[in-house]
Amino acid sequence: MSLSHQHVEYAGFLRRLSAFCLDGVFISVITSILFIVLFGSELMQMTVPTSLQDLNWKVLSLEHGFPLVWTIGFWLLWMATPGKLLMDCQIVDARSLNKARKSQLIARYFAYIVSAIPLGLGFLWVLIDKKNQSWHDKISGTVVVMQDDSILTLEALSYQRVN
Repeated sequence: MSLSHQHVEYAGFLRRLSAFCLDGVFISVITSILFIVLFGSELMQMTVPTSLQDLNWKVLSLEHGFPLVWTIGFWLLWMATPGKLLMDCQIVDARSLNKARKSQLIARYFAYIVSAIPLGLGFLWVLIDKKNQSWHDKISGTVVVMQDDSILTLEALSYQRVN
């Protein structure tokens, strides 16, 4: 699906923050359930590791691997995570406004670190950027747009209905 640069509406800070919080809740609940199912009572006996040998690699891979797979998987399939879908947002290529490439989405995920490290300044950048882009959007060449039938042109709506 392609949007016209004339009719695009960029998702604002509060909408994006709401989507991020919703996704955090979804991931936390699912990860907690997976922890209980996979580790049961072992989860309650975990201690703070003092060396690399003490790290529980299963736990580490679940708490970091699951969000990575969840997030990038949803981005690849639906151009948005569940939170963004609920907020009528999609992630697209910033230049063409078409579906972002896999490499862009992977870069976007890891660029969250760049947005977060300086006290979240990269996320707050949405408030002053003309396209509401965060630093991770700029790094990956993506933009978050409103994807709601109310902002589509008649041509786009008719194309959507036919396909």
